[in-house]
Amino acid sequence: MERLKITSYENGEKRAIPDWVTEEVQFTLEVNKKALATFFCSPTDLKELATGFLYTSGFIKGVSSVKNVLIDHKKSKISVEITTKHPLAASRLKRFHPSTLRGLKIPSGFVMEGSKIIELMNSFQVCSSEFNKTGGVHSAALCDREKIIIFKDDVGRHNALDKVIGEAILKGIGFEDKIILTSGRIPLEILLKIIQCNIPLIASLSAPTNQAVELARQVNITIIGFVRGKKMNIYSGEERVSE
Repeated sequence: MERLKITSYENGEKRAIPDWVTEEVQFTLEVNKKALATFFCSPTDLKELATGFLYTSGFIKGVSSVKNVLIDHKKSKISVEITTKHPLAASRLKRFHPSTLRGLKIPSGFVMEGSKIIELMNSFQVCSSEFNKTGGVHSAALCDREKIIIFKDDVGRHNALDKVIGEAILKGIGFEDKIILTSGRIPLEILLKIIQCNIPLIASLSAPTNQAVELARQVNITIIGFVRGKKMNIYSGEERVSE
């Protein structure tokens, strides 16, 4: 965060005040010495960000695929060495079509009380000191049935989710009996990350898109939106939410 002098306008009057602004940096991700992607992100948890991104994009299968991660702040570069011989050929950044996931189904055994999801979201909303000061970050969290296990912030909602997933991978935490909480919208790109991890449920303060809902119904993932107060909307996989 950076404290800046800004101008406040209120009731027809202007005045100079100090205000906290969230920090955004640019980092290049290199995989096996080849530039792969550029992150516009918060300057924290960069190893987790790179690991999560590589996992959700299909470059690695787990922590055993990662040989080394180096963060160079001076050059704004994240260098990752992985065991995949031709990582670019494994990229899932190509044009996506839902037919590529035909037949995929996430198991239905996971069930969670709706009241517990709301309770976790209420806790989630007060976790971010960065958001409380700046209002400039998205948040994501990995939870079990009782508590938040991993919580991350970032200027980008995709980055926040990748940081959560990356830390889980580095710590050897499984996804099949966990849920994701997020502050941002749930578009198709976010859902694809959830599918890659076999996570059965994602809940958001915001809304999903129609394509995300359509694919979630196809692969049997529960999407919940507008979790606010004591209410929420279940868009798919409602059988996982008990009364």
